[in-house]
Amino acid sequence: MSSALARAGSFAQRPRVRRLLRAYLAFSLAWKLILVAALARAEAPAQVHAVARVGFTVSDLDASVKFFRDVLEFELIGERELAGEAVERLTGVFPARVRAARLRLGSEEIELSEYLAPSTGRAFPEDTRGNDLWFQHIAIVVSDIDAAYAKLRAHRVRHASSGPQRLPDWNPNAGGISAFYFRDPDGHFLELIHFPRGKGNPRWQRERSGAEPNKLFLGIDHTAIAVRDTDASLAFYRDLLGLRVAGASENYGPEQERLNAVFGARLRITGLAAGRGPGVELLEYLAPSGGRARPSDARANDLLFWHTDLVVDDAARVERALFSAHAQLDSPGAVPAPDGARAITAADPDGHRIRLLEKEPQ
Repeated sequence: MSSALARAGSFAQRPRVRRLLRAYLAFSLAWKLILVAALARAEAPAQVHAVARVGFTVSDLDASVKFFRDVLEFELIGERELAGEAVERLTGVFPARVRAARLRLGSEEIELSEYLAPSTGRAFPEDTRGNDLWFQHIAIVVSDIDAAYAKLRAHRVRHASSGPQRLPDWNPNAGGISAFYFRDPDGHFLELIHFPRGKGNPRWQRERSGAEPNKLFLGIDHTAIAVRDTDASLAFYRDLLGLRVAGASENYGPEQERLNAVFGARLRITGLAAGRGPGVELLEYLAPSGGRARPSDARANDLLFWHTDLVVDDAARVERALFSAHAQLDSPGAVPAPDGARAITAADPDGHRIRLLEKEPQ
């Protein structure tokens, strides 16, 4: 046997054989690299490239449009009535007829939906607290929080916070930011937020000193959602859908408690962003624990219903990723949306609804 091994060894030393072996190894390595790259592409997160808008259900569209237009200076950009299979498949509500209005503030949009059929469902829970897992709000950036608060007081807007709160300077990521929570006519939570220089998106500093320096309400910085487990939410929004982490903070103290109206509040806050549009902020209450779960039977015609619209390139790819992750879907996969694009309505780990749209809504 030793002589046979010696002959094989000497055979392998021949120059022609060595060249053939090198060529084979190079060819094999090339195919392995191609296969690894293909697998990486197959397993890459579905890329969300924009947050298009945030929407929620209202009981009286005309009253809500008036509130956002007259009090918060939104501009009404369109109104339509939707019925039929497209809206039913997308929302999971049957039979459906919906009045919807789109409003813009700065570069951001919201969508308000009033259900004519079935009629508007359950009222927004009056005892909602910030750590309840159906909690969601939009943060409206203002150039002067005292003037904005005075305008809300003049319109007798309902408080959620006790008043505007300036977060303490010891917090490196949030110190100096001022904020105030309030509620719309149906009880949805909204936030005023003011960023000092050096904090927040630099865009808001440019907006303050731009073409309309006296403009009070500037745009929407983010939508915030209460989550039970930040890591589980990151697995969904970052790892599955491809949003990136834009910032993080841990907030606590009397100012934070008064802002959220939750005694003893201590929050892990994680900001997510796409290429364009407002951010998505995850609010995990480290204390107090025990926020209530979203009702499992909540539907799109209930007033606690919000949806965040995310723009993707390939709805079929996102559909496969959601099915593989065993995500809860309201729509039966990717379906034609009322505007003709394909879309999916899905739930995140805590039940917050997202709509994944294959093209930018017009």
